[in-house]
Amino acid sequence: MIPNNILVNVPTYQLAELEFLQNRYAFIKTANKKFENFHAQQPTGQLGQTVNIELPPRATTVASLVASFQGAQQRLNALSVVGQISSSYLFTSQQYVFNVEDYMDRFGKAAIDEMGAKIEADVANVCVTSTYRFYGNGVTPINSSLQLAQALAQYRDFGAAAGQAKGYLPVVSIPGIVNSNLGQFAMKRNDEQANSWELGNFSDCEWYSSNLLPVHVAGTEGQADSTLTVVSTTLDSTGAVATITFSGTHTASDANSVKQYDKFQFVDGVSGYNNMRFLTYIGREVSASPVQFQATADAASTGGSQVTVSVFPPLQVNQANNQNINNAIVAGMQVTVLPTHRAGLITAGNPLFLAMPQLPSQTPFPTGNAFDPDSGASFRHYYGARFGTGELGTVRDCIWGKLLAQDYGMALIFPV
Repeated sequence: MIPNNILVNVPTYQLAELEFLQNRYAFIKTANKKFENFHAQQPTGQLGQTVNIELPPRATTVASLVASFQGAQQRLNALSVVGQISSSYLFTSQQYVFNVEDYMDRFGKAAIDEMGAKIEADVANVCVTSTYRFYGNGVTPINSSLQLAQALAQYRDFGAAAGQAKGYLPVVSIPGIVNSNLGQFAMKRNDEQANSWELGNFSDCEWYSSNLLPVHVAGTEGQADSTLTVVSTTLDSTGAVATITFSGTHTASDANSVKQYDKFQFVDGVSGYNNMRFLTYIGREVSASPVQFQATADAASTGGSQVTVSVFPPLQVNQANNQNINNAIVAGMQVTVLPTHRAGLITAGNPLFLAMPQLPSQTPFPTGNAFDPDSGASFRHYYGARFGTGELGTVRDCIWGKLLAQDYGMALIFPV
């Protein structure tokens, strides 16, 4: 059935030279596209829509010349191509000939821009789903280079890949940060920023702006600014804390107490308890970074105002099993929960992977694959007649998969 096409049926019409309303495609453009040719790069025998990406192995040490043999473990992350999207138009033969044959590039551009925005927003979701460390409290705006420098320091204090970092900020936050810089006595840098009104490179980090950063809607505890108290923990097979039961929920028997991807931080200065700190990722020395984690699933509070949260990463105090925190988690310690927020990102080492494999030819229809310079995305285009109907259809589509190695990213938390 032909949709309700609204076409101009006049002798001539003139293009208004209006540009499309563009989004910022920072994530698609800067992602690691090593697996762009996804199918051809899969190892022999590994078929399907997932490829495993190797993470660097980890090692332990002992303060002795007497060997203590450790278990060798190859670490993998799975990159799965599961996203799919299409945009299509259908015309009668008369509509095609008299109205749109010379206008198809404009319809095509509209379709590609719309799909590119949807893909960019999906990739940007890694800011929420694939980060457990964070900077910002979701209440105080991040609006100065000092705060960005503090965020980078916290990111690097834990341990970060060598080389220049990448940072992704809400486009609406850039003017405030640049404006704060203009009040500092740094003439050459200020001249550059005032002329471009862009942040650019700062503190060995290339900063990008996005208007498609995700908003995470927190559970009741985050929205109520709850401070929760540890009651007990359960351990996984390695002795790491896998779940924590807390008391002090805002509401008893609340199905929305904690939402998946809610982020938590241990409170400093609780009387009778040591402050919780991450160990450095390599070397396992005590860092200055507070222990943070995210919930891996929704959790409801009980009638006794307790909630049990499944946590990532597993919090390990056993030195022989990839220890990552300085103290055991015990009853009486406290945590806070982030409120609803918009999430940006800091990464280093090119850990954000994007696969956009080319789709096969739609024989017998003419088919082509093309790269869009604005979004950085790869799309398929095919078209043809619907036999015996007097109708012509055109379709643009693509598939994609994304992956952020979680230890390599840190969320930047902005108020909504």
